[in-house]
Amino acid sequence: MPKASASAAVHGDAARPPGGGGAQGEALGRSRGGLTTKIHIAAEGHCRPLSLLITPGQRADCTQFEPVMDKIAVPRAGRGRPRRTPDSVSADKAYSNRKIRAYLRKRGIRHAILEKKDHKAARLRRGSRGGRPPGFDKARYKDRNTVERAIGKLKQFRAVATRYDKRGYAYLGTVTAAALLIWLRS
Repeated sequence: MPKASASAAVHGDAARPPGGGGAQGEALGRSRGGLTTKIHIAAEGHCRPLSLLITPGQRADCTQFEPVMDKIAVPRAGRGRPRRTPDSVSADKAYSNRKIRAYLRKRGIRHAILEKKDHKAARLRRGSRGGRPPGFDKARYKDRNTVERAIGKLKQFRAVATRYDKRGYAYLGTVTAAALLIWLRS
């Protein structure tokens, strides 16, 4: 996200990055395949998106875990504030780090995230100071492909799969409209 600066208020052209564009806020990233965009989503058990976020393609998945989780808001059937915490989270090894586990523990969310081999080896090497192994539920871990299936449903919409939109906000609107159609169809 672009940060506000004092120089932006002085002259409009002074705040522009070199090259004349404003690519930071457009969620376009460089990779071997060219310009790419990554969709970060949280999905519920029936592969319907709960929250989504777009970033440049080279951005790591684990850096966007907290922003995606913070955007979850499920309306209650009756009166009251929307629910902000899921019952549990299933994720692959890319999300296996102390920061994410501490975040989930602080919010009281159960999780099924497999521990990486090097993390396990480091913990065992430290002996009794290495701590307990993180809790793990095999049955819940099998459901981690829910997000992959939700992304597959989103990519059935050609505009989401190809990203012809130049602006980031327009592409986010396209992805949001596709997510709404998924919810309406199910």
